[in-house]
Amino acid sequence: QVQLVESGGGLVQAGGSLRLSCAASGRVFSIKVMGWYRQAPGKQLELLAAITLRFGEINYVDSVKGRFTIYRDSTRNMVYLQMNSLKPEDTAVYYCAADVGRAGYEYWSQGTQVTVSS
Repeated sequence: QVQLVESGGGLVQAGGSLRLSCAASGRVFSIKVMGWYRQAPGKQLELLAAITLRFGEINYVDSVKGRFTIYRDSTRNMVYLQMNSLKPEDTAVYYCAADVGRAGYEYWSQGTQVTVSS
């Protein structure tokens, strides 16, 4: 089992920055990929960014390229999402998720609200 605890959400003005943190515990050795998702009100859950834990390969969805950065601290079993140049349309509940190479993203954080005001 993997447990994910997320922190760092909050309220920020447009153009501002926020960093989300995700701490993994349990069977952390089994995690292959960590991803960041968000769900805005009335919209589908969307994958924003992902990083492979072994080599650090990264992918981003087009809407956050150049603004968001995913990175890891393997020694602390932590993954981060640095969000810059935030826009009101970034307002959503954000989740981190872990893929253990079996059935996609099986393990999820509790979610944190990010609200970007205009």
